[in-house]
Parts: sequence; structure tokens; C-alpha cells
Amino acid sequence: MASDTPRVSVLMVLADSGDGALDAARRVLAAPECAELVVLDNASRDGIAQRLAREYADVARVRVLELGANLGFGAAMNRGAAVARGDWLLLLNPDCLLAADSVSRLLDAAQGGALAGAIVCDAQGRPDPAAWRRAPTLRRVLCMMSGLARHESRWPALAGVNRRDALPDATVAVEALSGALMLLPRAVFARVGGFDEGYFLHFEDLDLCTRARATGTPLRLAGAVRVLHAKGGSSGGRALFVARHKHRGLLRYLRTHDAAARRWPWRALLPALVWLHFALQAPRLTLRDARTRRARSVRPPAP
Repeated sequence: MASDTPRVSVLMVLADSGDGALDAARRVLAAPECAELVVLDNASRDGIAQRLAREYADVARVRVLELGANLGFGAAMNRGAAVARGDWLLLLNPDCLLAADSVSRLLDAAQGGALAGAIVCDAQGRPDPAAWRRAPTLRRVLCMMSGLARHESRWPALAGVNRRDALPDATVAVEALSGALMLLPRAVFARVGGFDEGYFLHFEDLDLCTRARATGTPLRLAGAVRVLHAKGGSSGGRALFVARHKHRGLLRYLRTHDAAARRWPWRALLPALVWLHFALQAPRLTLRDARTRRARSVRPPAP
């Protein structure tokens, strides 16, 4: 690798993520800008971390760190950043599949020391709503949870967190990026103190973006870069678990970054509204989890 080529350390957290992580790792290592792949295993039971360790035992660019417990996304990423050697960190979900030029195009978008993200899409090409969103505020969250955000085209004051306008096809400034795929200078990660480990799952990426913006670091979405995201590899069968931590993270984020959420009466009302929202979702998510576990328990007959 030439001395003037940016050195990118790719950090990937596993939590029973499935064998899609094997394909994700192969694509990472095919990118010439990727100096190393650091895999952080949150006490998975599917054997994928061990399989990666065996497959790349002789590849110095690959390190697999078994953390011994499920520390959560942000805490695991912090462990990876502490040992990473690159000038840039690419935070990558194990179900995000890079194209051959994804990293180079993200580096172009991040010129000047910005945070950069891409449009992550499912297998049908549908974009993940988290790829095109605003930073959460109390007003935006209430509009989203109440359904009022559906009317933002008529009344912009009702805008929610997820944007409803057309996706950009160029690099644009944004308020927030998805932690599913985020490139940032290692120096910026260090300057903001890494991830807040008070979050376990969800909203730690938004918190990081908000703290980075507060230091004057720009955030850019590379709208022309599309990355396949086979979403849910780590959360399949655990929808209720994920939703609980998402609601918990939402409360922490708003209390940290929105003064209105800390004022009376919202200081008292907001937790009740957030957990009521969770309670209304819980029966449907519990049923979904049961169906997923049932489907996984069915094995095809031996040939």
C-alpha cells in the first residue's frame, strides 16, 4: 500500500450475526484502501467469529477479538477503535456488503475530515429510512410517534426524524448518519471520546454524530453510493429485545441533547409516552419473535 494511500481500519461487531458476515469480510478485504479488518465478537453462539479466526489465521490484516460478553454496539466499537491502526475508521455492520469502489468513494465524500455515510438498501433496492434522516429532537420524535409526520409535505413544522423528500444522488450535508456504515477520521473519534457506552443498542450512532457536529465536524451523505444491507442479521428473533433498547436509547438521547426533554412537564411525561409506545408494539414483536424461532427450529429432512 502506497504511503499516501489512506489507511482505513474496518470495525465490525458480531452478535450472532450469521454467515453473511463471511461475505462482508471478504468484500472488506478486497478493497485496497482497507488496511485491516477488526472483528469484535459480542459473545456470539453461532461460531462465525471462530470461523473467521480460522479462515484468516495467517492474514495479518484480520484480527478477531472475542469480548467474552455482549457489551453492546458502542462499547464493542470502542474496543476495536482502541487497537485499530488506521487513520480512518469504517464502522460496518456485518450485513452490509461493500462494492469494489465503496470505500474510495466514501473517502472522497469525507475529504477535509468529515464523517461520511452511504445509502444502504435492501436486496430489492429499497433504501433504509435510517440512511436519510434528521437529528432527533423532542418535537420531531413526537410528530413521528403520533403519525403527524405523514403531513409534513403540507405542514413542514410536523416533520419527523426520517426524511420524506427524494433521496439525493450527490454528496450532501446532513445532520445524522447511520452507524450501519460510517466512515470517520480516527482523530475525530478520539476527540469526541468515542461512543457513549451508556447506550447498548441504537441511538449511539446519532449521539456520536451530534457530538461530532458540536465540534464543527461536517457530516456528509454520499447519495450516489449505494450499499446492500441485508438488515437484521443480528436481531432476527430478538425484535422485542432490540425495540426495548431502541426506546431506552431514545430517552437517553433526548435527555442528553434536547433541553426541552429535561424541562417540566416533558421530564415526567416523556418516559411514560416512550414506554407506552413500546408497550403497544410489544405484542406484535413478541409474536414476530415466536414465528422466527419456530421457523428456525424447522429443519428440512435429510436427503
